[in-house]
Amino acid sequence: MLVYAGIHHLFPPGAPWANGVLFLARIICGIRYEVRGREHISDKPVIYASKHQSAWDTVIFLTLLHHPAYVLKRSLLRIPLWGWYLWRMKMIAIDRSGKASSLKQMVKDCKAALADNRSIVIYPEGTRTRPGATPHYHPGIIAMYSQLAVPVVPVALNSGLLWGRDAFLKRPGTITIEFLPPIPPGMDKKQFANQLENTIESASNRLLTL
Repeated sequence: MLVYAGIHHLFPPGAPWANGVLFLARIICGIRYEVRGREHISDKPVIYASKHQSAWDTVIFLTLLHHPAYVLKRSLLRIPLWGWYLWRMKMIAIDRSGKASSLKQMVKDCKAALADNRSIVIYPEGTRTRPGATPHYHPGIIAMYSQLAVPVVPVALNSGLLWGRDAFLKRPGTITIEFLPPIPPGMDKKQFANQLENTIESASNRLLTL
């Protein structure tokens, strides 16, 4: 068990696979990436609330953070092999029905991840959206913020410009992901929700003009 724990610490689950995907994306598709705001990546467990435009977004955090816990839809666990891998990585699978019981379970699982010194990655819109599309943020992030008492780091990106939501072909270029100043705990729920959405959307829209 001690040997396994040491290997687990040195080689976080998912990181080798994610680095391989990014390497192939660069070699085959000509897709590179730039990380801005690294100073906002915390050395303590926090919540990263990210814009979601592409499958690329689900890969990058595995390389930038140490063993993060993703909040993802439960149906992904039913995918052969990949679902088993997500389960082994102890991702936080949720029922997106929106029922109070599912939110309570999500918060409980997030508390366990934070206690295990793991940061949480959540996509507040719940699904990929096209660049510039009207956003729709779900209440899960508000429940997490109000009950977990840790900072929320907004994350903006423009991955959809090169790695489209429904596009088979990828465009060469550089994806930019930007970590923004953290929102401290303790704010009013409505104030937090407005600040989070405005921060992510304004920064992501700015990145679309690069």
